[in-house]
Amino acid sequence: GDAATSSSSGMTLKSVMGGNKTVIDHPVKIDLDDAFGEKDISIRDIVNGPKSSAVILSNDTMYTFGNNQYGQLGYGHKNDIILPTPFTPPDESPLFHDQISKISIGEKFSAIIDTNGDLYTMGYNGRVVEDGVGCLGQGYFAEEYLLVPTLVESLVEDGCMAKDVVVGSAHMVVLTTEGEVLTAGSGRNGLCGNLDSDDQLFLEPVDLLMGEKDICQIVGGTSFTLALTEKEGIVYAWGRNHKGQCGTGSGLIEMYAMEAMPVPIEGMLEGRKVVKIDAGHSHACALTDRGELFFWGMAQAFQPELMASLGHTKIVDVSCGQDYTIALDEDGKVYSFGKGKTGVLGLASQSSAIEPCLVEGMLGKKVVKVSAGWSHVACLAEESDEETVLE
Repeated sequence: GDAATSSSSGMTLKSVMGGNKTVIDHPVKIDLDDAFGEKDISIRDIVNGPKSSAVILSNDTMYTFGNNQYGQLGYGHKNDIILPTPFTPPDESPLFHDQISKISIGEKFSAIIDTNGDLYTMGYNGRVVEDGVGCLGQGYFAEEYLLVPTLVESLVEDGCMAKDVVVGSAHMVVLTTEGEVLTAGSGRNGLCGNLDSDDQLFLEPVDLLMGEKDICQIVGGTSFTLALTEKEGIVYAWGRNHKGQCGTGSGLIEMYAMEAMPVPIEGMLEGRKVVKIDAGHSHACALTDRGELFFWGMAQAFQPELMASLGHTKIVDVSCGQDYTIALDEDGKVYSFGKGKTGVLGLASQSSAIEPCLVEGMLGKKVVKVSAGWSHVACLAEESDEETVLE
């Protein structure tokens, strides 16, 4: 995060990764000179999507790598990006390579916010007869794919600037600088939060949140979304709820369970102030101002449950992958729990962990940011010397 780059020490990127063939079950340091071919590299953010990753540098440029079978990385083709590659938008895109503020990477499409607050989308727009259409916020077009970052002009026409964006499997959620929440895409499973089962081809406000100008964070999984209010720290949830991922307690294990419009998550979160949220494939977590970590979803918990075994420390960051979670405490120590497939827990095995376990391979490093994809993890760490690495 930003705290990392303002530090006088160098930054290290460590990755606990499991790919399709090679499984890395413990943190491995990535030499940034080798990986990115640049000296004195300073990382501002690391974003792990389901099967692809992005590293945003302090000069607002970006490297991306990983799965690109839907054109979701915006290079103008659908070939996978095997090595970290400087992101240079094709000439037909109005996006500048050195104006990257944020990226949200999905399994089939992605979205970028530039330093001007403009939103660009690329990848697969969906299909009416499958999961629904319109997730790119660009209307309907027969080609189904946009292979280059394409400006979402409706936001520009409305005078809106994007502050944050989240992409799911078939829907997109945008938080504007005015605190308004907009959605586009499939009308199935309550994804757009407006009760309507019709697909939304363009970004439209979530009606029930229109009065909430206080939304400070949005996160989402494949088919659900969470929004957090800043002042009171209330979490709203909508979308699919068949595994309890909305945390509303109403998710009987039933294929069609959903929340068709935003509902406040209560239970153990009631009376607590949530300061940060994150969502994985089908589960989510919340951090309170006391440093408590709550978990729900994965067909294990249908309401928030306190991870009491972390009560000895204060959790300051969390990232949810596919059926596993990575947590960061105030001392820069990393904990992991959930399903250990592909070595994502970083515990030198592929075993699962019901309770959070300290990732011993990261001891001695002050980690400042964690990011979990579906089957790979990256941690951004401060280094006492001036080198930068990815582990």
